[in-house]
Amino acid sequence: MKHILIVDDAATVRMYHRGILEAAGYQVDEAINGFEALEKALGVAYDLYLVDVNMPKMDGYALVRALRAEPSIAQVPAVMVSTESKTSDRDKAYQAGANLYLVKPTKPHVLLGHVNCLIGDDL
Repeated sequence: MKHILIVDDAATVRMYHRGILEAAGYQVDEAINGFEALEKALGVAYDLYLVDVNMPKMDGYALVRALRAEPSIAQVPAVMVSTESKTSDRDKAYQAGANLYLVKPTKPHVLLGHVNCLIGDDL
């Protein structure tokens, strides 16, 4: 079973994404900020990170840069999700190392389509 880490400071967003992903057969963990996520990522083998941009303590951009700097997990796909829809936000996400940038709220079929494309083989 593929394992996904949802990183978002909003409990409602984590619950929304968890429901979509678990219903599709994914195993899901959660973190409320970048620091907690990085700690979990270094101790658990995840197949994908679903990362909010705007979070306290360590934002999504800093988290993705930190994930990319860690050789053992640098290749794990990272999907950034944000309410920010400007091209500059999208560009900043890709410069940080994100594989994909989605704007919230993301429709379930859109989120699953992208996640399945990135890691969907052998659920």
